[in-house]
Amino acid sequence: MSEQIHGSPDGLVNFRDLGGLPADDGVTTRSGVLYRGDAPYAGDNPPEGAEQWPPAVVIDLRDTDDESDVVHPLDSTSAVHRVPVLEGLRGESGEDPWLTLDELYAYMVRHAPKRLLEVFRITVEADGPVLIHCAAGKDRTGVACALLLRAAGVRHDAIVADYVRTDRNMRRVLQRLRVAPALPPGVDEADVNELISAPGEAIEHALELLDSAEGGAAGWLLEQGATVEELERWRRRFLEPAD
Repeated sequence: MSEQIHGSPDGLVNFRDLGGLPADDGVTTRSGVLYRGDAPYAGDNPPEGAEQWPPAVVIDLRDTDDESDVVHPLDSTSAVHRVPVLEGLRGESGEDPWLTLDELYAYMVRHAPKRLLEVFRITVEADGPVLIHCAAGKDRTGVACALLLRAAGVRHDAIVADYVRTDRNMRRVLQRLRVAPALPPGVDEADVNELISAPGEAIEHALELLDSAEGGAAGWLLEQGATVEELERWRRRFLEPAD
């Protein structure tokens, strides 16, 4: 999927504020802290549902090679960090070492832990809302947000439900990317639908890997070098106080 084609001026079509999600201890996540979305473009209108826009911090998960000559459209208003989660993971052949979304998400957890840790630390340190995005806001964004949500104690079922919300937005995302053409000869629509879908089973697999660490997703972050203080700061920042 090309990532260098400018979208429409209408605005993000796969955006949401990750506030209001239920956590394991009965509290909910706070609005205006963590946003997720597809890639923003110059001329976009502010997305509906954003408590503050532009965000204070943007984390762009796309490969730097794809965006090296492009100034991020929010660069003049937000602190933009590029964390290319998949860059360099395809090997010398350039071929993807994964065949399915399950394998892709597991590959990120297993082979890009330091980059995911960087996403976590930038989010913890941010002074204001953070937007995490890739091209479509589905795969790289899905795994990064699942980690942040689970590390805060958000319920497994709530994370899956948020992830699958992307499914109904993907046709509009592809239109913004201008990669939703008529299918070429020999390409079956079912194959395309599988590529652009957001099935719950895929993110469930990533969550199972994170939860299998001692201490769950928080323990996984500790294994990568996060500190207990950082995790506590994240929970204080992202979770509403208990009644």
